[in-house]
Amino acid sequence: QVQLVESGGGLVQAGGSLRLSCTASGRTFSSYAMGWFRQVPGKRREFVAAISERGDLTYYADDVKGRFTISRDNARNTVYLQMSSLKPEDTAGYSCAARFMDVSLWDHDYTDWGRGTQVTVSS
Repeated sequence: QVQLVESGGGLVQAGGSLRLSCTASGRTFSSYAMGWFRQVPGKRREFVAAISERGDLTYYADDVKGRFTISRDNARNTVYLQMSSLKPEDTAGYSCAARFMDVSLWDHDYTDWGRGTQVTVSS
């Protein structure tokens, strides 16, 4: 089990950028694939990006591809989500999640979750 804490959310104008961080504590971070998901109240949680445990594989939702970049620093037990060219429709609560070993695009495959950080993009 890992404990996850997100940071970096906030209010930004459309076209702006934010970098989210998710820092893990607990068992060996480098054994966990990591994902970012987002959710708007009243809607289903959706996949944003994922990265393999070594960082050699990355996956993105179609609507963030080319604008968001997921990365990780295993020495710092941290995964990042660099978000650029933000749009109002990116407004959501963003959560990071951990899954032992294999990366997945499905939220039900992840066993450990942070509490989330809010991103609000104004038009």
